[in-house]
Amino acid sequence: MRVPRIFMDMNTPGVGAWEGSPMNDGARARVLTWLAIAGIGSSILIMIVLSLLRDGWQRPPIVLPAWGPPWDLPPTHVSLGTASLALWIAVAVGTGGMVAGLAAIAHGARPSPTWLLIIAGIVVAVLTVLPPTGSTDAFDYAAYGRIMVLGHSPYLMAPYHLRRVHDVLAGSVPTSWQRMVSVYGPLATVEQFLAAKLGGASAARITFWLKLWNSAAFALVALAADRLLRADPARRLRAHLLWTLNPLLLWDVVAAGHLDVLAAAVGLLGLLALRWQPESGPPPLPRALTSGALIGVAADIKANYVLFGLGVAWALRRWPASLAAAAGAALTVAVPGYAWFGIPALRAVFSRRNQASAGSFYDLLAAPQSYLALIAAALVIAVAVLALRRMPAGIPDLPAVRPALAASIAWLLLWPYQYPWYATMIICLLIFYPASRLDWLVLAPVAVGTITAPLGIAEAQLGSAADLIHRFSVSVLSPVVLLAAAAGLVALCLSGRWKPGEPGPGQSPRPARPSSPRTAG
Repeated sequence: MRVPRIFMDMNTPGVGAWEGSPMNDGARARVLTWLAIAGIGSSILIMIVLSLLRDGWQRPPIVLPAWGPPWDLPPTHVSLGTASLALWIAVAVGTGGMVAGLAAIAHGARPSPTWLLIIAGIVVAVLTVLPPTGSTDAFDYAAYGRIMVLGHSPYLMAPYHLRRVHDVLAGSVPTSWQRMVSVYGPLATVEQFLAAKLGGASAARITFWLKLWNSAAFALVALAADRLLRADPARRLRAHLLWTLNPLLLWDVVAAGHLDVLAAAVGLLGLLALRWQPESGPPPLPRALTSGALIGVAADIKANYVLFGLGVAWALRRWPASLAAAAGAALTVAVPGYAWFGIPALRAVFSRRNQASAGSFYDLLAAPQSYLALIAAALVIAVAVLALRRMPAGIPDLPAVRPALAASIAWLLLWPYQYPWYATMIICLLIFYPASRLDWLVLAPVAVGTITAPLGIAEAQLGSAADLIHRFSVSVLSPVVLLAAAAGLVALCLSGRWKPGEPGPGQSPRPARPSSPRTAG
């Protein structure tokens, strides 16, 4: 039985030998390709079913509009324990499918990128027209937008007040964060205001607009990767596995509707805009200005994307005039929003500085709460500097990607307040970076975080068995995996063994193994 041609190019060298030969690269590629198809496909299917049945297991309730999206199936009771088990299975098989797919590419498999984009486009479209699932954050966004429509500031008025005034959105305000004012940037607030204006009095319609823009940003990153990496088939396919058909991202970003993908897409465009060869001299002024302005937009959506600005600053460090132009463009974009909303918007940036999210490894280390931000900041800076000095070279004409990745991955692994969708900012950079063990250091915490995060905000009680698994995941599995990933990053930096079989600094490379003879077809 042969893999369909859309999934395997049988004319690729090293892939066609199957019959009558031992487990060579072609055989491994074929088996791994089937495993990837099965794992990723079944994971996405489970996620779509969970989204269709969302009203049967997740809160808050949502009243669908009489016509148009979002759509779902009539309410059918599904216990939260059952839904949680289904999600855990989806994450496990989806992550396994991605690992198999990446291994298949390393062994010579060459799926059709066009078909991958088409399949991903269909999946994204389906998840977009279904209600937000797996997180209540999209309903918080809707509440902040509604507050703006009513003429108030979401940095001063919390969603709880919509309940107090019996607003039409009161029934769809999540209880988890109802007393929290917005912690997002001014441009995120503007986006939420526009969605609330378009969605009117319907929380379902408001969240649909929010998801639609998120999905457009997700597709933009996929298309940018497909175009810029088209000359290297292996890197191009790896990018689609890590981003376009990554079940973890599809669930955490597209299905749940988190706005992180907006900042990631704009910030990535800012890094890609600074595309030039540093050896040739300073970049053209329009590129520096465009890069700075786009980074300013990203940071104005979520403050942590200022780390992308550090990547631009490092790439331009030898040309003060270009650096000043980029910084000026970023400030020109970012400052007006904060000036308009005032001190409360600035306070939002620092509101969680001494907080740790569920599953943080700082709980294992018993770090003092009052100094948590200082301790974490020192670790992030130290590891970011180490990573910048020791990480392998990236793509030569994208000099801002590597330093941005070094700063961002240190922040992702070492900052105490993290959720799996925060990794969007890392994965959008990773797809433009050579394959290495960094892939696994990023995917492992995202997979574990995807298992634990939605359960903590589902506003319901799990069954006894699911409760036990969830508590173990949050109190043991998640912090151990996060700590191991952070330690792994430091170990890779010190050893220099970024790829399997790669010698460390000062070591001789291993002799190549003789290839096994292949039988003729």
